[in-house]
This record gives sequence, C-alpha cells and structure tokens, in this order.
Amino acid sequence: MTLNNQQRKTLKAKAHHLKPLIRVGQKGITDTLVEETIQTLDRHELIKVHIANDDREERNNAAEELASRCQAVIVHQIGKTCILFKEQISAA
Repeated sequence: MTLNNQQRKTLKAKAHHLKPLIRVGQKGITDTLVEETIQTLDRHELIKVHIANDDREERNNAAEELASRCQAVIVHQIGKTCILFKEQISAA
C-alpha cells in the first residue's frame, strides 16, 4: 500500500495528538513486539511507535522492518518517533 501526499498529510494531522503505544527497546524488533504491534494496529489503525536508539540509520531500519513485518505503512518518521498506518478491512 502506498499513500499519496494528501493521505500522508491527513494521517499526520490525525496522529499529532497521539502518544506512542509501542516502544522498541534494547532488544530491537522481536517476534513478540511484532505481534503486539499487529494487535495494536488492528485496534487503532494509526499508531505512534517510539524507537529508543540513538543511531539514526538503525532507527530508520527498525521502523522499516517493523512496518514490513506488520504489513503497515510508515506515514512519517521524525527523531525517535514514527507513525504507522494499517488500513482496517471491515467485514461486511
């Protein structure tokens, strides 16, 4: 899934007031963290993730890996915080 600029702008605005629900710590991206993130995305669709790493490249890689493993999209990333979006598929 890819987002156009207008969609990104709208999602960034919606996520502005959110607090990080997922925290990536010293252990990095573990299977447990991925499962927790998937469950959180299923509930909220749009979440903030805090990545506690001082190296910018490692933070970017961690965000990309987490998004990929959760089939989510990175809406925006700044500093140690990234915004993930996974569209909910409603069962009609």
